[in-house]
Amino acid sequence: MKTIFTSLLLFTVLASSAQTRISGKITDQKGIVIPGANIYIKGTYDGSSSDLNGSFQFSTDEKGKQILVIQSIGFKAKESEVECAAQPLIVNISLSESINLLTAVTITAGAMEASDEKKAVVLKPLDILTTSGAMGDITAAFLTLPGTSTVGNDGRLFVRGGGASETSIYIDGLQVGNAFGSTVSNVPTRTRFSPNLFKGSFFSTGGYSAEFGQALSSALALNSLDMPLRNQGDLSIMTLGGGYTQTLVGKKNALTASANYFNLAPYQAVVKQKFDWGKSPSGWDSEISLKQKWGKAGFIKGYFHTEGGGMTIWQKEPGAEGRGQRVKLDNSYSYGNVSFRHSGGNNWFFSGGAAFSHNRDAIRLDQTPVRQVTQLVHTKFVATKDFTPGFALKNGLEWYVKSYSEALLNESKERDIKDHQFNHFIEASYYFSNRLIAVGGLRSGYSILAKQYWLTPRFSLAYKLKQGQLSFAAGKFKQLPDEKLRVLQTNLANTEATHYILNYFLVNNNRTFRAESFYKIYDNLVTYSGTTREPQKIGQNGSGYARGVDFFYRDKKTVKGTDFWITYSFVDSKRKFAAYESLIQPSFAPKHNGSVVVKHFVGKLKSQLGTSWSWNSGYTYTNPNLAGEMQNKTKMYSDLSLSWSWLPRPNVIVHAACSNVLGRENIFGYRYASQPGAEGNYASLPVGQGAKRFAFIGLFITLSKDRNANQLNNL
Repeated sequence: MKTIFTSLLLFTVLASSAQTRISGKITDQKGIVIPGANIYIKGTYDGSSSDLNGSFQFSTDEKGKQILVIQSIGFKAKESEVECAAQPLIVNISLSESINLLTAVTITAGAMEASDEKKAVVLKPLDILTTSGAMGDITAAFLTLPGTSTVGNDGRLFVRGGGASETSIYIDGLQVGNAFGSTVSNVPTRTRFSPNLFKGSFFSTGGYSAEFGQALSSALALNSLDMPLRNQGDLSIMTLGGGYTQTLVGKKNALTASANYFNLAPYQAVVKQKFDWGKSPSGWDSEISLKQKWGKAGFIKGYFHTEGGGMTIWQKEPGAEGRGQRVKLDNSYSYGNVSFRHSGGNNWFFSGGAAFSHNRDAIRLDQTPVRQVTQLVHTKFVATKDFTPGFALKNGLEWYVKSYSEALLNESKERDIKDHQFNHFIEASYYFSNRLIAVGGLRSGYSILAKQYWLTPRFSLAYKLKQGQLSFAAGKFKQLPDEKLRVLQTNLANTEATHYILNYFLVNNNRTFRAESFYKIYDNLVTYSGTTREPQKIGQNGSGYARGVDFFYRDKKTVKGTDFWITYSFVDSKRKFAAYESLIQPSFAPKHNGSVVVKHFVGKLKSQLGTSWSWNSGYTYTNPNLAGEMQNKTKMYSDLSLSWSWLPRPNVIVHAACSNVLGRENIFGYRYASQPGAEGNYASLPVGQGAKRFAFIGLFITLSKDRNANQLNNL
């Protein structure tokens, strides 16, 4: 028995002496220990984990050269060759941080994402459709976000002291010409496209990527839906009109076609109007959307939209008798684009496409017919290469063809311009770590008509704190003047803006907080004498600035079933431009802007109740009866709106909304007579809303095999 025990003990000692003991410590590149790292011999089960001090040890029977693998979450895996023999091995390993795009810092200065794929979600299509007061309009919903100003008699996007023309709109990376519907003076417009088309958006209030250009203030990039969920038909019956959409889905492709019609005449016959309509606004639109999967990693989209509409209105002249000037507008519009994206080998990614916009306005001022035609062609190709997990380079080429013509038909007079613009942009993103990222870009361009070459640098930096992150962005931006001015003076060069933005951003437990300060410097703004309709002595002697702060808070957690956000923006903007002779606060840049949006779901009623309140501190205007420019200001603007969305059946939605429920008399400014009256004073008329309130009721029915499907499923 003693012999057997002695033999076993001897065998154990010999076996132990044949093993190799491996030990060491795991740290990061700064020498900080990494607990919980996995260390093992490749191809075996021999290994261990590091303790709280980063230390580890284990034994192996393997001999000769072996591969030691070290792995830890948040760090790049490392392989190290070791020589296994009878002697113990001490191996100290330093791991470098890996870049995890789900947890890494992102640039937020000047930017707001609104897509399902981004963690910094601000507005999704469903948010747009259910925001009280927006009435399903993309722009109206974005006016509840920081950095924007509500200009009630216009309807377009005004961002941080900039005019509406300073914002460019893109669909799938391709610019849209005349994105807002044509209208007459002081009658607000809205975007031509439905939120239902898009899966998300990128809204920049400044400091945006080198990929986008020809915009002094802002870029709004809308990304269309990829593959719809199912075959279905969607019927819309509304107080203003109706429409039908049919969607057909295959394994690798899909087609969606729709047609819509609206006519405000029945509504305006019931609701008393302050506008003197000769013919209420009416119109139609139709569109086709095509989707096609391309190989294993590609996608092609085609989208085509066409519409027509018109209105006739009498616009009373200040101090004059009668109904005033009769303005008749007929508009036809077409937009189409084809875009693609494709993932190539070796971490290459390609995207691009082509877009075409055509807008024709036939205007009759009393008995004077005028025709205006604007066209835009945009082609784009972008190649992106991920060289490492932390370094990517984007390269792009663009070609624009812009044309504009206007004609006085009775006098057979016509003038037109056509410009070719060529652009190149390059942008690099580098992650120093999961906490620090830098993005630098350079955009160049050349205009054949202006005979001008330009170069605009952009730079962004972001650092992740223990709570939230800090971002900084700066850059130069160029934009050629409006075509209606360039047709009068073709050698007009770029207007300029320089942006500086500092941002703090925090997302935690379904709560979002965003604070941002900004400073913009304007230069080479267009100036002229005379009126907007007949400008004279056109030059580029204007300049100005815009500075301020934005605050945004959104909360989906604190109150059960409730989503709300609060916005406040302070904008101090002054500029010398147009016919102004001094630095003035523009009428489209109120100093104080705010909004509160609340949505609450009531399960028992199968309803979502919503309210929104938007306000600003008032609009500046010039009173010619007093000395100076822009020396007066209207009372504050305020609009309280309510909405109710009800699902009586899973495939039926009833939506009702009413804007300005308190009936506040909002005034946006005053129009004055061109000449003083007998007493030496200039007569005036207020510029206000067409009606105190606007009410909407819609019935939306989805027809499909899935009786639980409705129009919300794709949003």
